[in-house]
Amino acid sequence: NALLTNIRHTIEVKEFIERQNDLRIFGLRVRELRKKSKLTQSELAEKIGLSTNFIGMVERGERNTSVDKIFKLSRAFNLSLAEFFKTL
Repeated sequence: NALLTNIRHTIEVKEFIERQNDLRIFGLRVRELRKKSKLTQSELAEKIGLSTNFIGMVERGERNTSVDKIFKLSRAFNLSLAEFFKTL
């Protein structure tokens, strides 16, 4: 029983780390596209109707985001979703 609990805990930790890595990778992509578009975090936030704090948290991989916000981001960069996710 204790072994099973340890295994479950190990799996949960591994899944958490993978999610964090995914968020960091996504955030780096947002930062790359923002800089390529010559936008500040504040300008991007204003363009899509979100806070500067939110943009910073996404870029640092500290915040997950919803599908509607991903659509807003891709439109802000004039990219299709396929292009937005191309290098991920």
